[in-house]
Amino acid sequence: MPEAISVQQQAALSQLAPGEQLLAYGIVVPVKSAEGVKIKHGKIGGMLGDQLMHRYGAQSGGDQSIAAAIPPTSGALLMRVTDQRVGLVRHLDGTSVWEVPRTWAAQVERRPRLQLMARFRVHYADGSWLAFLTARRRTIEAFTTALNNGSTDGS
Repeated sequence: MPEAISVQQQAALSQLAPGEQLLAYGIVVPVKSAEGVKIKHGKIGGMLGDQLMHRYGAQSGGDQSIAAAIPPTSGALLMRVTDQRVGLVRHLDGTSVWEVPRTWAAQVERRPRLQLMARFRVHYADGSWLAFLTARRRTIEAFTTALNNGSTDGS
């Protein structure tokens, strides 16, 4: 009898190329679209949280950078790292939102928490980066391991 897998795992596995291997996946929220994801300590605390998140940095890089190519999104997405690419897909059906070749992702950097959720950045080969939030620190650790140790030659 086949092993049951979660909806998120099914989404992460969807639309992979023949032979492509899934290394890590997890639910994330791009900081650029995270206005509703915060601890509210009254009206002032919530407004302050919004301002800090957007001023503290959702991305770096110019208009032609890898990070600038991410389309506007809203809410949670599934980040997946494979041996060939890194990107965001819809967590229910695996529809691709944005993906880049895995060789373009240089590293994952864990950031200090400003909110209830763990924060991290994915740095890209051109020096740009995107910031994300996730509910689980283990998700960041899985991405770090996959990007540092995953195969980039397809084997």
